[in-house]
Amino acid sequence: MNSYKHSVSLDVEKCKGCTDCLKRCPTEAIRIRDGHACIDSERCIDCGECIRVCKNKAKRAVCDKLSMIPEGKWTVALPAPTLYGQFDNLDDIDYVLQGLLDYGFDDVYEVACAAEIVSDYTRKYLKKPNIQKPIISSACPVITRLISLRYPFLCDNLLPLLPPIEVAAAEARKRALEKNPHLTRDDVCIVFISPCPAKVSYVKNREEKSEVDLVVSMRDIYFELLNVMTKEKTPAPFSRSGIVGIGWASSGGECTAVFSDRFLAADGIENVLNVLEEIDNGTFPELEFVELNACQGGCVGGSMTVTNPYIAKARLQTLRRYLPVSQNWAGGTGDIPPEALTDAPVEYIPPRSLDEDRAKAMKMMQEISDLAKTLPGIDCGSCGAPTCIAFAEDVIRGECTKEDCLIRMREMLRREKLSGGENHDS
Repeated sequence: MNSYKHSVSLDVEKCKGCTDCLKRCPTEAIRIRDGHACIDSERCIDCGECIRVCKNKAKRAVCDKLSMIPEGKWTVALPAPTLYGQFDNLDDIDYVLQGLLDYGFDDVYEVACAAEIVSDYTRKYLKKPNIQKPIISSACPVITRLISLRYPFLCDNLLPLLPPIEVAAAEARKRALEKNPHLTRDDVCIVFISPCPAKVSYVKNREEKSEVDLVVSMRDIYFELLNVMTKEKTPAPFSRSGIVGIGWASSGGECTAVFSDRFLAADGIENVLNVLEEIDNGTFPELEFVELNACQGGCVGGSMTVTNPYIAKARLQTLRRYLPVSQNWAGGTGDIPPEALTDAPVEYIPPRSLDEDRAKAMKMMQEISDLAKTLPGIDCGSCGAPTCIAFAEDVIRGECTKEDCLIRMREMLRREKLSGGENHDS
C-alpha cells in the first residue's frame, strides 16, 4: 500500500478534462477518466508541473495555512532565499527579515545560512575516497523521489546529506532553546516558507520526524509582508547570508559553492530527465557533481512563488553583489557529523508491477506490445492516457477499454461504413 503523503491535489469541480497536465507530467502519473484528471499517487513526484500548466487552476499545492501558526509558542520563520527575490526594489535583505518579525514571528533563521553549511559539508564529502560519482545533489525532493522511482542504479549517487531546510530547522530550534532556557522542544514552532509543494512532501514523508513543524506557502506570506514591510525605519543588521547561500535559490548556485570545475547544473523537469538518462547511460564519466532542479530556473521557479523566475533571479543577483562570499562554515575537522547525514539511503521503489506472478506479468507485457502495434502511435492523449504505450498498458490492466482510443474507433467506423456501402451497391 502506498503511504507517501502528497502535496499536490486536484479540485475535480474545476477540472475540465483537458490534456495539458496529462502531456506534461514527467512520470505519466495523470490520466483523464470520467471527464476529469486522476493522479496516480504511486507515480506522482509532486514536481508541481501540473499546477503550472493547468489553465483552470484545478491543481493546487496543499500546505499549512498561516492561521495554523500556534499562539503561545516561540515561532521561528525559516525563509528560503527565493523569498528575497519576490520583492521589487529590495536593496537590503534585512527589510524582509524585519518584516517577518513585525508580522509576528519571534525569531528568523535564514535557510541561506544553512545552505552555506551544507555546501561546506558537500565539499568535504567530495574529497572522500571510493564514493560513486557523479554525486547528485539531494536538495530538491523531486529529484530524490524521481530517482527512487525510475533510476535504481543512481540511488547511490545521491548526496547523503540533509537539505538546508532541515539543517536550518535544527539550528533554529537549538538557538531558540539556548536563548530561552525555560522553553521545551515542544514550545518551539519552526515554520518553513516554501517556494514549492515538493518541500511540503519532504517534511511530511521524512523517515524521522522533521525539525520543521509547519510549511507555509511563499505566496501567502508575500502578501502579508507587503502590509508590514516599510522603508521608513532602518532594520537591524540581522542577515548572515552570503553570496553562496543566496545563490542556492537559482539553478547553478549550489554547483558554484562546490568550487569544482567538473560540475553540471540543469533545471526544468524535462531537462532533468534528459540529464538523468545520460548519467544512467554513463555519458558523463568525468563529472564530479550534478545539481538538478525540477523547477524552471531553480527554486525561484517554484509553483508557490509570486514573481517570474527570471525576474526573481535578476533581483537576487543584484542583492548578492555586495555580500561576502560566505558567512557560514561547518567548522571542525574533515569529518561530517552524523546529524548532518540523511536518515537512510535512498532505495529504489519500483512502480506497481503488472502482476506478482512472473509468468502472468510476461504474458501481459506481450499483450501490451501486441495491442500497441494496432494503435495509431501519435500519442494524442484523447484516450485519457499520455501515450499509446501507456494506453495499451491501461487496457491490459483493465482500467479502460480499446474503444477509448477515438482514432482507432473512428477508423473502425469508417471501415464499417465503407463495407456497408459496398454491400449495398452489390
